[in-house]
Amino acid sequence: MRTIRYQEIADAVRERVAAGHYGPGRLLPSEAELSGEFKASRVTIRRALETLRDDGLIAARQGFGWFVATQPLRQTLGRLATIEGQLADSGIQAQRRIIEFAFVTATGRVREALATDHVLRVKRLNLADGEPFAVVTVWCPAELGQNLSRRDVERSPFYELLGVALRGATQTIGADSATADDAALLGIPVGSPVLRCERLTTDVDGRPILLSLHVFPAHRTEFVVELPNAEPSIAPTGLRLVSE
Repeated sequence: MRTIRYQEIADAVRERVAAGHYGPGRLLPSEAELSGEFKASRVTIRRALETLRDDGLIAARQGFGWFVATQPLRQTLGRLATIEGQLADSGIQAQRRIIEFAFVTATGRVREALATDHVLRVKRLNLADGEPFAVVTVWCPAELGQNLSRRDVERSPFYELLGVALRGATQTIGADSATADDAALLGIPVGSPVLRCERLTTDVDGRPILLSLHVFPAHRTEFVVELPNAEPSIAPTGLRLVSE
């Protein structure tokens, strides 16, 4: 009877995935929640989920739980490009949902990076084929953003709106855990692994014009860097030496 029961539960979850109740990368209810819903033991629930995992339909990762299996969203770091542009190149529909649009006083890291006291701050949720995959906060000097509207930044990237020739950007990526606010927007557990990416963009004169912070759920994101061949050297390439 237990074998039949776990198969019934697996089939029920399979039908929900097929019907689109859980999109690609979307987390499933926890084992405890499924146990309560189906009135089955955690052992039976785990067996059902493992069956779906063996079929390649779902996957699990430490800190997240079970989620609908999908190919990670890849981003290439070798050139300055928008997230939306790279997703479009992969045939994925990208959308933006503006959460905050405000002119504020710059503090801390923002003031240090942009060397100004007043900035436009825009916070948004990025979606890929309707599923959340990034929380992005962008700051620019107030004088550069004074003619922008909420609708402008929802439809177009800052790179196209500011009318400034760009030199490039410095991007720093680190591991972190999801805050309560980011977790709610991304649909992931509080404290689960995320990749936190800070990008500082400069104009052709080297002036910093944009600071952005991107938070990606770690189970859905991959960053790809091409490493060209170089002449052998005793100095480690790509490392920054810091002395105190």
